[in-house]
Amino acid sequence: MSETSHHPDRFKLAWLERVLGAPSGALASFSAKPVGTGQMSLSFRLTLDWKNNEGPASVIAKCPSLDAGTRAIAAALRAYALELGWYRELAPQIGVACPRCLHLESNADETDFILLLQDLAPAQQGDQLAGASITQIESALAQAARLHAPYWGDPRLSQIGWLQPSPNTTALIRQMTPAVYTQFKSRYATRLSPDVLDLCDAFIARIDAYFDLKPAALTVQHRDFRIDNILFEPGDKTAYVVDWQTLGPGAGAADLAYLIGTSIADAGVRAREEERLVALYVDGVRALGASADAEQVWREYRLYAFSGVLMAIIASTNVERTERGDEMFAVMAERPARQALHLESLSLL
Repeated sequence: MSETSHHPDRFKLAWLERVLGAPSGALASFSAKPVGTGQMSLSFRLTLDWKNNEGPASVIAKCPSLDAGTRAIAAALRAYALELGWYRELAPQIGVACPRCLHLESNADETDFILLLQDLAPAQQGDQLAGASITQIESALAQAARLHAPYWGDPRLSQIGWLQPSPNTTALIRQMTPAVYTQFKSRYATRLSPDVLDLCDAFIARIDAYFDLKPAALTVQHRDFRIDNILFEPGDKTAYVVDWQTLGPGAGAADLAYLIGTSIADAGVRAREEERLVALYVDGVRALGASADAEQVWREYRLYAFSGVLMAIIASTNVERTERGDEMFAVMAERPARQALHLESLSLL
């Protein structure tokens, strides 16, 4: 880093003035308040007191977790590097509604960084525990279509070097999953029902087949596309996507299944609405120029119902534990497990 450390309590007025393009001495003071529920990184709302309204009233600052273990996992998974790559390169060219990047900088290996982002208030973060409304899901799917359509089946995707998963990262996730599942199962043995745990057992037994899946068409995939990572304007008609630390090439249907599976709290509502929602998404990517096959998208949607289960298993055992986090990961395993049972997803592996 240059004139600043990675945490807002180390920020200097002169540094903020410079990176926000304001004259020297224009900023009288600032205050920082934690926002969001992220665990891999920390986010703060900086309220800025300008002497003559020279800059924005507030911005969002994002920096690494203070937990050493979480930072080590983030480094192994290249989580910080991926988000920095998104804001440097892909966000300006892909028409997804997301915060505008005002400034970013990092150390050489991108394990320490600061992002200053547009404050989208009064837009509010979705609530993973409470679940999403169908209106919120529809608004989020419109952004999923905008994310996936530009690189749908495009060979240029493989030329974005920083986006590609390293063999070491892929091998690490494949190797660690059965091991951390033992820890996950022990932690949630009394929280999750026997049929959900039985499905998880069967899924882990076929985990190699899951990791070996080859999507019909690769595209830019968010990979953590759930309600906690989406902000909604009042009325829920406009959605903004945040948290780009899991970005990578993959199946668009995986983001779709993950969103619907983890974010709709009522299994009956999800079962009733999901085919219509998938069709709405297919229409959306086609309208943006992607040659999506509806039957193939539906099949991959069924297969990737397990994506929420997998994320819950891995993430719950590799970030700093909190009470909300424990319940969130239980919900993130339970809801998509019900989805996979309903869709008979195991039969496709």
